[in-house]
Formats: sequence, C-alpha cells, structure tokens
Amino acid sequence: MQQQKSVMVIGAGPAGLMAAERLCAAGFKVDVYDAKPSACRKFLLAGVGGMNITHSEPYVDFIQRYYDKAQWLDASISGFDADALCQWIHDLGIETFIGTSGRVFPSDMKAAPLLRHWLKRLREGGVQFHMRHKMTALQPKSATFEHDGDNVTGFADAIVLAMGGASWPKLGSDGAWHRILSDKGVIVAPLESANCGFYGDWSEHLQNKFAGNPLKDMAFTFTTLEGQSVTRKGECIVTKDGLEGSLVYAFSKYLRDAINVSGEANLLVDLLPAFSEEQLIMKLQKTKPKESFSKYLKRTVGISGIKSALLYESHAKTSWQTPEGLARCLKAIPVRLYKAKPISEAISSAGGVCEDSVDDYLMLKNMPSVFCAGEMLDWEAPTGGYLLTACFATGYRAAEGVSRYLMP
Repeated sequence: MQQQKSVMVIGAGPAGLMAAERLCAAGFKVDVYDAKPSACRKFLLAGVGGMNITHSEPYVDFIQRYYDKAQWLDASISGFDADALCQWIHDLGIETFIGTSGRVFPSDMKAAPLLRHWLKRLREGGVQFHMRHKMTALQPKSATFEHDGDNVTGFADAIVLAMGGASWPKLGSDGAWHRILSDKGVIVAPLESANCGFYGDWSEHLQNKFAGNPLKDMAFTFTTLEGQSVTRKGECIVTKDGLEGSLVYAFSKYLRDAINVSGEANLLVDLLPAFSEEQLIMKLQKTKPKESFSKYLKRTVGISGIKSALLYESHAKTSWQTPEGLARCLKAIPVRLYKAKPISEAISSAGGVCEDSVDDYLMLKNMPSVFCAGEMLDWEAPTGGYLLTACFATGYRAAEGVSRYLMP
C-alpha cells in the first residue's frame, strides 16, 4: 500500500489555508505552521470595518487591477475567480451580497464567522495546526522553526510558503522570509509599502486647522511613468503630514513608482469633478457687491473648509482674480508627495518572490518541491477585494501545483 504523501503549509493566512484545504481534499497529509498563536490575524483585522471579500466587476476589468502582473496572475485568478470564491463562501454556509460599489461582502459583513466555519471544516478534514512556530531555515523538503525557545524541524514531501508580505508585522507578516529565500538564490523584489498613505508638505495653518479633515467628492489625476493619465473620483483624509485614505491607496503604486524614480510625485486634485470648467465659470460669474471671497466661494460652488484651504495653499491669489482663472484653479490643485508611509503602517506590500523565480504552478525553480502563494509573491492590487481574491487564488494554484508535482 502506497504511503500517504505529506505537505507542509507555512503560513495560516487565506493563501495558506486555501492551499491546505485543496491538498487535504486531494488526499495528502497536511500540516499547517504559523508563527502566531491563531490563524488569519490580518484577515480578521481586515474584516473589522466590513469584510470585503472580492469584487463583482467583469473579469476583463477585474484582472487589470493587478497592474503589470495581470498576465502572470491570470492563470491563478481565472482558475479561482470571484464567482468561484463566492460559491466557496456559500458552501461554508455564509451568504454574500454585492454593495453599491460592486464590492462583495459576507451577509453579516464580518470575517470571524467565515473563519470559524472554515477552520472547523479544515480540522474535520484532517488538517493539523502547529501554532507559535516561526520559520528560521528552509530546505527543499524540510523547514526549521523556533517554538517555545527550541528549534523544531518538520519534514514533508512538498512545502507551500504562504507567509504574507511585510505590512502589519505585529499580526505575523514581517517579511523575515525575504532573507531566507534570498540566501537560497531566489530572486526576490524588495518589499515596499502598498495601499498606503504618503508624506507631503502642508503649511502650518493647514496642519493646525484642518489636519484630519476628510476631502470628499473630488478626483485625483496622475500621469504615470509610462505617460498614462489616470483620473478617479473618491475621497481621502488630509493628515498633518500628507494624505491617507481610499483614493490615495488606489493611486499608491503610481505615486510610489514616481517617488522611487524622481523623489516626488505630483498629483492634481479636482475639487469639483461633477462640474466642467465651463459650468464652473458660469456659476462663478454670479458675483455680489461687497461679498467676502469665502462667502462667494461657498455660495456659488459650495467650496469651504478644507477645500478652500487647499485652494489658498496651492495657488497664488493672482491666479483666481477672474471666474476663468478661479475655475482652472479649482479643477487643478497641485499636491506634491515625497515619500510613502512605512510598510508597517501600510495595508499591503508590493515586492516579493519574482515571476521568474517560479514555474507556472508557483514552484520555486531552484528549490523543487517548494511552492509560494499569497502576498509573498511579487504582485500588488488596490483595496476592494482584489488582494484577498489573489491570495485565495494563488493558494489554490499552488495546491494544484503540489498535486501535479507529487502525483504526476
């Protein structure tokens, strides 16, 4: 009788647990190791404000959210796409719904119930968990862990690494694997902040009076290094030292890339994207004698507070002496950003194991039997469910690769 083959999954996040589930279903003995006392800590944190699991937009648009890595990830995500992920959640007994933005959520908006159902199914399926095991060394069919002050070595016929990137290190993803794999000759791109805030220079007046204010109903325009002009509407927060928030995160790759090349990134902020420049000129022509400029701005185009402060911050008064000049200024507030916030404060990270380091099924080329999945691979995506979908999908793909490797 043939002995049951074993697989070691290192990392108990969504990618690792998806790989473990698929491998267990395929008949392998599966052991999951993680440095923390419990599984999916970052996943649970992501669910605090409402668990956005994936996105409902058409696949042709969905896959482009992975920027220049879209073609590489297509094999993984097309094999376990948003529809498949939703069906998988339904099979766990959790219903989903689509929000107004197209984002997909569990019916109760929470991550914890989904995780409880999932862990129960994994344990009942035979998956063994080894918590508080931090990997310190790696060989093709073995890994050494620090556990309660001792070194423990585990052996398996194959290994799936799903150890995350380097954002939110207190939750377990500290990027320590980067050095271990680099020492083995694996090509690994530096880990950088993604979906993060950025540092900028504000006047003392704006810092003291408006830091922490939300900037709503506006749009960013940015010209990428490739010369593409990208414009999106949304909102963000003006902080004491720069910008944070969802629209900033959506532009983080473009901003970071520009800063890496030239030391700065220059955004244009449209304070009134719902109106064309011509429409604004017509509104701004309705002047009243002896009316203050602030009252005039608020009455004609609804500009006050932080938006008014940004106008004063960014343009000389001589630029807005006419309705035409003021309209141009309101539609193009220049904002200079010079540095991404630290990776420990970022929602996710860019960089990781490069495409050239793995085969089509995510096995390391110079470490046969070792596969990689999740955020430790060199890709990034905006928030909106894209991050989690790729983690689940690459875990699924890596499990498929292990099955092909061990049972050709």
